[in-house]
Amino acid sequence: MRLRLSVFLFFFAGIFLVGCGPRETRVTAGNRDGILHLGNGAEPQDLDPQLISASTDQNLAVALFEGLTTLEEKTSQPIPGVAERWEVSPDGLTWTFHLRATARWSDGSPLTADDFVQSWRRILAPALGAENAYLLYPIKSAAALNDGSLKDYAALGVAAPDSRTLVVTLERPTPYFPTLTALTALFPINPRVLATFSALNQRGTAWTLPPNLVGNGPFLLREWTPNARLIVEKNPHYWNAAHVALRQIVFYPIENPGVEERDFRAGQIHATYELPLSKVETYRRESPSQLRIEPYLETFFLRFNVAKPPLDRRDVRAALARALDRESITRNLLSGTRVPAHHFTPPDCAGYTARATIPDDFAEARRLLAAAGFPGGRGFPKIELQIRNDELHAKVAEAIQAMWKRELGVDIALVQLEQKTWLQNQQSKNYTITTSRWVGDFVDPVTYLEVHQTGGGYNFNGWSDTRYDELLRSAALAPDAASRYEFFQQAEAILLDAAPSVPLFFGARIYLQQPSVQQWSPALLGLHRYGEVKLAR
Repeated sequence: MRLRLSVFLFFFAGIFLVGCGPRETRVTAGNRDGILHLGNGAEPQDLDPQLISASTDQNLAVALFEGLTTLEEKTSQPIPGVAERWEVSPDGLTWTFHLRATARWSDGSPLTADDFVQSWRRILAPALGAENAYLLYPIKSAAALNDGSLKDYAALGVAAPDSRTLVVTLERPTPYFPTLTALTALFPINPRVLATFSALNQRGTAWTLPPNLVGNGPFLLREWTPNARLIVEKNPHYWNAAHVALRQIVFYPIENPGVEERDFRAGQIHATYELPLSKVETYRRESPSQLRIEPYLETFFLRFNVAKPPLDRRDVRAALARALDRESITRNLLSGTRVPAHHFTPPDCAGYTARATIPDDFAEARRLLAAAGFPGGRGFPKIELQIRNDELHAKVAEAIQAMWKRELGVDIALVQLEQKTWLQNQQSKNYTITTSRWVGDFVDPVTYLEVHQTGGGYNFNGWSDTRYDELLRSAALAPDAASRYEFFQQAEAILLDAAPSVPLFFGARIYLQQPSVQQWSPALLGLHRYGEVKLAR
């Protein structure tokens, strides 16, 4: 009896100990099963790579699709993707890309050079209204097709002499063209799938939903539960599938960085998209190995809708642009994680740094506002500043609100919006002032300066200046880098003087990451090649 009782007690104790042991978290289970759990900042607007604009959506697109080239994280330079090699003609006008024989769509069908031809014709169709179509403008006839002045798509400088050869003819030499082919706007889209869902010239069709989406990236779309999660799993038809270590990636659209941080501490995600500013010092002190602060090619700025009085007046915009203490914002609110921005392009962007600047000058700001007819803010209407509903936007906007009230006597109301609405309002110009963030498409000043070009897909300000446009055109035709950059210097000086947008600070990627995540390199453009990522058990 005593032996039986002892055995029973031992057995019961074992059950008790197992039952009270630590629960397996998503992270520990994911490490074992090859499933990466990531915070992704926001619910996707779209998964159509030709229509996406948010960096959070691009994070998804690079898992599902791949261009002729892809960007190496550390250098931001193009390396082979769908194209195994390429060459350029001596005059710099003709690029020939050779596709891999093993390139396949995720349904197993061959990916051909003509698929790129059809995809690039599609993004240029005026009916589609793709904001990113301008990225193809170096290609012969692309701009004319996109603005509708040319109707014959056979005139586009893209040809497929055979299934594995793509020949691209440019309007002008563009040495960085292979970099452009790594961008989401130039990803291939399966034209047969588009035709099935009548999506050739339409937005918002069902082709981007599971199980309809057919991509060519290292992963395929398995599940999309709105406002909950999006799951991609390893694509067995990817040309380099044998190298892909992850079995799945689960993206969580968590807009609140505070919730992300709690999920990270609870072992529910491997990495956050952002980190609350209030937590930076804590992690610096207590868990520095989990904290990531990395360079990021981004400018955080205010957009002015120049069609709405009184922001249609240059002196008003210039006054608001100068009535800011950027150093105080970055030092006191952002824990020194960002650098104040007195010009629009990030410093040392491929060797370019703007000479012109917008100074912090409260006295000049008051003078300009008085000259515009609002001395001491008298008679100035109360206007709204729209912001994304997160801690960073809120803290910065509250500081701006206080500075403008104290220094200029100007009152503004803050309106917090979900990312989707915040972006849509900018696209439709349904705002007076809004916070905005621009992450470079590639490492070159042109990707910043084209934002304000007349008719540009991202000129949500409505600002236009013929001299500015002419300088950008001259830069595109410049025979060398020195003269090209000089045209950019003159253009940026015009932009800063007119102040349709107000640069505030330059970016940084600040997030948390579990030590089990490997082969994850810092990326200046913020995008990672998920096919390279591994998890340690």
